[in-house]
Amino acid sequence: MRKLSLLTFLTFLFTNLLFAQIQFNSENINVTKSDLKKNTFEQDTTANAIVLYEFGNAYIDDDTFDLVFEYKKKIKILNREGFKYSNVSVRLYNSDRNKEKIEKIKGSTTNLVNGKIKRINLESSQIFEDKIDENNTLVKFTLPDIKEGSVITYTYELRTPFIYKYQPWYFQEDIPKLYSEYITSIPGNYDYNIKLVGDLKLKTHDMSLDKYCIEVNNGGSAHCTVAKYIMTDISAFREESYMRAASNYLSRIEYELKTINKFDGTVDNITKSWETADRELKTDQDFGRQLKKSSLVKKLIPEDEISKQNSSLKKAKLIYDYVKNNYTWNHKHRVFKDISVKDVIDEKSGNTAEINLLLYNLLNTHDLKANPILLSTRDHGVVTKLFPVISEFNYLIIKLEIEGKNYFLDATDKDLVFGQIPFKCLNDYGREIDFDNGSKWIDLEPQTKSSIYQKSDITINDDYTFNATINIQSLGYKALDIKREFNKNNQKYKDYYIQAFPDFTFENIDVVIDEATLEVNETLTFSGPVNVIGNKVYFDPFIFKNFTENPLKLQERSYPVDFGYEDMYTNRIKIFFSDDFVINDISKENTKQLPQSSALSIFKSKENNGLAEFYFKANFYEKSYHHLFYKDLKSFFDNLVDLQSNSILVLEKKS
Repeated sequence: MRKLSLLTFLTFLFTNLLFAQIQFNSENINVTKSDLKKNTFEQDTTANAIVLYEFGNAYIDDDTFDLVFEYKKKIKILNREGFKYSNVSVRLYNSDRNKEKIEKIKGSTTNLVNGKIKRINLESSQIFEDKIDENNTLVKFTLPDIKEGSVITYTYELRTPFIYKYQPWYFQEDIPKLYSEYITSIPGNYDYNIKLVGDLKLKTHDMSLDKYCIEVNNGGSAHCTVAKYIMTDISAFREESYMRAASNYLSRIEYELKTINKFDGTVDNITKSWETADRELKTDQDFGRQLKKSSLVKKLIPEDEISKQNSSLKKAKLIYDYVKNNYTWNHKHRVFKDISVKDVIDEKSGNTAEINLLLYNLLNTHDLKANPILLSTRDHGVVTKLFPVISEFNYLIIKLEIEGKNYFLDATDKDLVFGQIPFKCLNDYGREIDFDNGSKWIDLEPQTKSSIYQKSDITINDDYTFNATINIQSLGYKALDIKREFNKNNQKYKDYYIQAFPDFTFENIDVVIDEATLEVNETLTFSGPVNVIGNKVYFDPFIFKNFTENPLKLQERSYPVDFGYEDMYTNRIKIFFSDDFVINDISKENTKQLPQSSALSIFKSKENNGLAEFYFKANFYEKSYHHLFYKDLKSFFDNLVDLQSNSILVLEKKS
């Protein structure tokens, strides 16, 4: 028995050591038995699939001068949630005269069945084309015979005549990658802006020279710069609360063609300067010419109404309110296409640019200094400052200057107030278009403070009930959210409180909105039972909580926590009770501060005869926090949730 037990133990130990040594093959696209046997990924237990190997090679064909992109990928499917990664689609673009082509598509699914490797190849009949519109087509295929534990591989070659934007390379996606390699060969007569985006670091960045990689009939030739980029052990990119567009943070390489030095000696400038872009915008039918429509707007507002205003600011507010209240946004974000101030006047409806350019024309017609600002919304990505890329802008607002002070205006949203732009526009900066003095970058900072201030007066009665009056003051974007919901359906908004607190009896729910300052004041009067155990009353001082759960849930985060604006929460709570009660227990002081004093929370309690007081404050002094602060910020939120969920006042009834 001792020998058998020892043999069993040694077999068990050897088997475990063997399995511990099983590693995925991330050196090439070949599927090995270890790829099939290993069905876990210890580095990220939440992963549904893993990219084991990825390879790309991009170069200019010296015969056709097309950009050729060769692609290979191997993925391990860990569970059923990972089956979706067997669906592959490649977008092809075509213009009137040129089009992209995809060739040499190959794919296979490999499984381990009864200890034997079984491979099924992708058939040509399983490859489909789906035309999206006149310029875009999707080539789609699904790898066959997918199971938990499958390994899929596919390769293809993409040919494109559109070389102005060299094939970008995304190292990061929503599943982990073990190995990602990209090789580029760029002829010396093609000059690209090359941009490495994201915080992840390259493991390899090698450069070499391939002489005479391109030769043409007239004797012209060019050398190619060959670059090799490698990243390994790449974490998955997962979206979470308080972030802007994922495209801002995904680790990748992007290219933008600046110039082509042709073999005949001429130079083709592809990337323009802002001076050139300004000149083109000035004469553009859908932009520059729409800034000169004073004859159309002159009589929209009666002159006597304008003349009644005894200051430039009052005149500007009158014009802003007129546009906001009389023209409806059609929810289209067009900036450079189908823009007509005349159409928006006639139809009383228009896209972002039309409505705000109407506002621009009215302001300037009435001698107010205004300029358009082009920007990209938070979900659209950050605009590059290196050179003009007009396609990166998707929104337009107006900057008004009065007595040296700037006001940002957007008349598309009827809930906004003068000087406030939508939250979606808080994306760092925009480009102010001024054809007289030249365009320039301008910071887009919130012009109003955002905060919630809560004041509670609560009385605990001898019959184990309570009465409460709570006043909630909301400012800035906090108030805008409430105003939007309240204006949509004010009864539904009030019903939220009634449904959320079914044990309470609400005597009054009053909501007052100051349209000029965007301040919302809510007053709630209600009563309810208290929690009693024996002769003790257990009372939660935070009836209406600001923090019920931590919005930060990832183990790690490689991009900033972006609130968009500085934030502040304050609670002042007074709880009154009769001489029949004494305080048995009360939550004690708690103060937390983030590094560099970037956030602060304070909780204090005080007890007197017949009165318990609580003070809570949470200040976020930054609108955005670097990802290196993530763990500290996550802990900070945990503390806020704990304070508002577990603070307690215990009263004991005298015998």
